[in-house]
Amino acid sequence: MAGRLAQNSIFERFARAGFVVSGIVHLIIGYIAIRIALGGAGTADQSGAMTELAGKPGGVVALWVGVVAFLLMALWRLAEAALGSSSKPDADSKKSEAIDRVKAFALAVVYFAFAVSAFGFARGSGKSSSGQSAGITARMMHTTTGTIALVAGGLIIIAIGGYHVYKGVSQNFLEDLEGTTSDLVRRLGTVGYIAKGLAIVAVGLLVILAVSQSEPGKAAGLDGAFKTVGAQPYGAALLIGSGLGIITYGIYSFAMARYTKM
Repeated sequence: MAGRLAQNSIFERFARAGFVVSGIVHLIIGYIAIRIALGGAGTADQSGAMTELAGKPGGVVALWVGVVAFLLMALWRLAEAALGSSSKPDADSKKSEAIDRVKAFALAVVYFAFAVSAFGFARGSGKSSSGQSAGITARMMHTTTGTIALVAGGLIIIAIGGYHVYKGVSQNFLEDLEGTTSDLVRRLGTVGYIAKGLAIVAVGLLVILAVSQSEPGKAAGLDGAFKTVGAQPYGAALLIGSGLGIITYGIYSFAMARYTKM
């Protein structure tokens, strides 16, 4: 069972550290978004956050810790995907178990991507994720198959964002936590999941918009989504609100480091 893997104290500590590093990254992304709203510069996405983190005292060490932590989190989720989770013994249907395994595999892919990104920035060779997104989109738009794949990918991203919003509104995230949670943790999770979900939905919409208008540059990931929001009427206020929401999710990530079932 995946639970046996997580019972190793060293494994668990590093895996939980992944939530802390993720929280720090989200705090920085939110800060950059607010800074942009106030007229500053920056790239409000994972690569921008890791660039800023690498430039701080001890930042490179934190990134190396993140590499190990994200890898262990990915392995934990892969174990759940392959063997099932021990954190939900009351699952009453094969359908529920299958959905849980698919979600675990998807999270494993995400954490592996985080580990690769953190590895690049820890070595000083990290690249802008927004630029990479635009470049990949441009290449895929040259073929019909690639265009269809982009639209499908955009719809999947929107669905993932919608799931985050649902998880926040319904407070289903509480099922992932052990013990009795405080009102503060519930509020942080609710606001954080909704804010992150809306940001992810915006990313998916930009992918579809880029395809429909044959402008791959619009598929610039999270940074592009934030800057698109900032360009709207009352954009500064909307961008500040978005940044605060991402910061809230970052703070909630610290609670996940303590309370997530493993």
